[in-house]
Amino acid sequence: MKQPHVLMYSTAVCPFCVRAEKLLLERGVTGVEKVRIDLDPERRAEMMEKTGRRTVPQIFIGERHVGGCDDLIALDRAGELVPMLSGQSE
Repeated sequence: MKQPHVLMYSTAVCPFCVRAEKLLLERGVTGVEKVRIDLDPERRAEMMEKTGRRTVPQIFIGERHVGGCDDLIALDRAGELVPMLSGQSE
């Protein structure tokens, strides 16, 4: 089954971004598209419009906004992250 696209809005110096990406890779994600909002103010505005949040990371799995690092960890602890990444969850 095809893995959903994973998009993460991030900045250069963000320990939560690093931690979130590490968790995604540990769960089998082969690539995370990173959007550096510190380098591209238009993408920062896009992120805020799409999520209503100002902080990074902001993570999308497929079309679903899963939130930030803490949200991703909570999904993993609830056993929902792996099914989502394998395309078994909507």
